[in-house]
Amino acid sequence: MSQYYETNQTKSNVPDHDLVMRGRRTLEITGVKQVESFDNEEFLLETVMGFLAIKGQNLQMKNLDVDKGIVSIKGKIFDLVYLDDQHGEKAKGFFSKLFR
Repeated sequence: MSQYYETNQTKSNVPDHDLVMRGRRTLEITGVKQVESFDNEEFLLETVMGFLAIKGQNLQMKNLDVDKGIVSIKGKIFDLVYLDDQHGEKAKGFFSKLFR
């Protein structure tokens, strides 16, 4: 994790990436490049720090600001997982097929 922190410090053009969870019911994420896929049980987001998979129940996109890279999600959140760089493309392909 420190590699991302140090990289972010040296490159001023890389946007910040923050996660703010409130009561396991709402999640605000900054530094989102793209929303790969989503449904009521899972979101797959591409962030400035890699792919982020969010699992839960009754998940809904509350807010999406593509220009600022901000996504807000509401619902019951069970799991937040970053997919490492080696498996990111494989996971992206798997989730893309799953959500077609």
